[in-house]
Amino acid sequence: MHATADPMTFVRATVKTARAALLISCLAATACGGAETPPAEPAGAPAAAPAAAPSGPRVFFVQPQDGAMVKSPVMLEFGLANYELAAVPPDAKEPRPGMGHHHVGVDADCLPAGAEIPMASPWVHFGKANTTIDMQLAPGPHKLSLQLGNDLHRAIEGLCTTINITVVQ
Repeated sequence: MHATADPMTFVRATVKTARAALLISCLAATACGGAETPPAEPAGAPAAAPAAAPSGPRVFFVQPQDGAMVKSPVMLEFGLANYELAAVPPDAKEPRPGMGHHHVGVDADCLPAGAEIPMASPWVHFGKANTTIDMQLAPGPHKLSLQLGNDLHRAIEGLCTTINITVVQ
């Protein structure tokens, strides 16, 4: 240190040098494998799609889950992905493409595509695009089928799912 130099100038310069050295060390460690980085995909290789996200439309129960033990009334909540949920217009004469509404069959199987979903037991219609219901069910095992129907209440291909629940007292 020079005899006429301010001692604080020397301290500031030393601190700046130490900070710069620390920063360079961290960057070097990261660049040289200090942090695990996955290998780059080869050019032109297709990107892997997430396994849990189906690309097409699907209908599902948000709740209850398949195999659930529940008490009555049972809260049913429905979900729909990659398709539009829509109330049935009062004057529907033709189905609107890409639109549908839920139906629940109690102790019923999914219906084939194009089949008319009965407006009677064991089916419950949700023509106003409802997505929930508190349903009274007798104790014991039940199969619930969630079927999407078009404006004419016909089953839409591939848009039905079934779960099994047990109602306990």
